[in-house]
Amino acid sequence: MITLEQAAAEYLVSLTRANASPKTIETYRIALADLAAHLGPATDLVSIDLPHLRGWLAALYGRQQHAATMRKKIAAVRSLLQYALQMQWRTNNPAKLLFTPKLPKTIPAVPTEEQMVAVIEQQQPERDHAILELLYGCGLRVSECVGLNLEDLDRTERWLRVRGKGRKERQVPYATKAAEALERYLAVRQAKDHALFVSRRGTRLTTRSVQLLVKKYGLLAHGDSSLHPHTLRHAYATHLLSDGADLRSIQELLGHAQLSTTQRYTQVSLKDLMAVYDKAHPKAKSR
Repeated sequence: MITLEQAAAEYLVSLTRANASPKTIETYRIALADLAAHLGPATDLVSIDLPHLRGWLAALYGRQQHAATMRKKIAAVRSLLQYALQMQWRTNNPAKLLFTPKLPKTIPAVPTEEQMVAVIEQQQPERDHAILELLYGCGLRVSECVGLNLEDLDRTERWLRVRGKGRKERQVPYATKAAEALERYLAVRQAKDHALFVSRRGTRLTTRSVQLLVKKYGLLAHGDSSLHPHTLRHAYATHLLSDGADLRSIQELLGHAQLSTTQRYTQVSLKDLMAVYDKAHPKAKSR
């Protein structure tokens, strides 16, 4: 017999061996611990069936868990039981039959180009200016921004090597203003750490520090405390599309695996996106 707790521990180790991101591993660990707390950690993995899982799901609803959180937890349990199939610990995966809550279709407000200019072109320390230029000028996730190392910069060709979700790497170009901001920052940067953006102590800047930095400049420019690094990423995608950029290029630049994700970021309908694609892409014109 293998218990739920034992199976979860072995599965999490397998994720580490597969180079899954630390964030994903932690999310799955929390989800599987939640299931173990509900069913009991010593529960025989083979005995877990659909009624057990539906009871756990009902408990999540009862605790008024956010839909996004519930989706992550269900995904973690599905993955665990799929792993159990591969390991021949079980012969089925009842988690595949669980209903997955739908996410509300919320569309974040995106600053205009003028509003973004007002945020970025304030009087700022060189480091802060460079961070804002990359977040908006390259559409980076905050984790990607703080994860940059000095060797990820190609200062001649103006390319960044970015490590995105699932540790997937992509190449992202940066334009003149971002290049100028980076050069000014690098001229005054004093740290032995190989991280590109460092704190006053010379250590890698944290995502929380960048979030607070963006919030501060949003307040100074517009009195808006809701500005977030992800808002700059949305603005990057939306402004590229409105200026006629190719749909597939935006998808590649953002590191999106699915077109539907790009659709959400650019705040337009799939029909509108396909119209841009048909107009801009050479293959589309021959259809």
